[in-house]
Amino acid sequence: MQREIVNKRLFFMYIRQIIGALEDFAPLALQDSYDNAGLQIGLAKDAETSGVLLCLDVTEDVIDEAIARGCNIIVSHHPLLFAPLKSISGKNYIERCVVKAIKNDITIYAAHTNLDSARGGVNYKIAEKTGLTNIEWLSPKEGADAGEGIVGILKNPMSKADFLQHIKKTFNVEALRYNDWQGDTISRVAVCGGAGNFLIPEAIKKGCDAFITGEIGYHRFFGHEDNLMMLELGHYESEKYTIEILHDIIKKADQNIPVYNTTIKTNPINYL
Repeated sequence: MQREIVNKRLFFMYIRQIIGALEDFAPLALQDSYDNAGLQIGLAKDAETSGVLLCLDVTEDVIDEAIARGCNIIVSHHPLLFAPLKSISGKNYIERCVVKAIKNDITIYAAHTNLDSARGGVNYKIAEKTGLTNIEWLSPKEGADAGEGIVGILKNPMSKADFLQHIKKTFNVEALRYNDWQGDTISRVAVCGGAGNFLIPEAIKKGCDAFITGEIGYHRFFGHEDNLMMLELGHYESEKYTIEILHDIIKKADQNIPVYNTTIKTNPINYL
């Protein structure tokens, strides 16, 4: 019986090894200055991993799901902790999540803008889902094989109407926002997950026919009718496939580790 327990334990990784695999893929040095990616809550990095739960956002329901599944580490895209906490009294969901995670010995780790900027990261996944080839960085980061946004070419050019339907279906978007672009055919496309409106000028400079992102904002839609088609998917919708990337990273590190995608809808926005 003792031998069976020892052999079973060999299939599991330490939490620090999970973190190492994530940071090998998306080094924390790639994160933006405002960000807080990395280890959020972790009292036992040397603990064995009993299971990993993946999500876009950490909520109380997500932590409950981790407990129910026997997972002792949650890997999210968006950091639970962004601003410093002045108290932990349970007055909001962030503080309640901190308390619940610590009480249940659950580590929380976030791979955010470092995963956005990494080769093979969030924007590569969006480009893959869109069907882009010949991809390159939209805005390269100096001195690193990393960048913000991706530019690529559609395998087959599409009409505006076909392209809109393709994106709506691919990303399962309930409400796709776009501007009144005066062009006819979409071929060269730029993408950026999340709030990527700051990259609109770069997409125009790169001669793109379309720019896909999660958030653009009302006033940013003005004035580009002759430049490019802009598509706003919704922040959650643009990044939901990030979980696939995290899943692949961890499974490549150890095929035997239990890894689950959350079943909780963490998008705080509803559509009627």
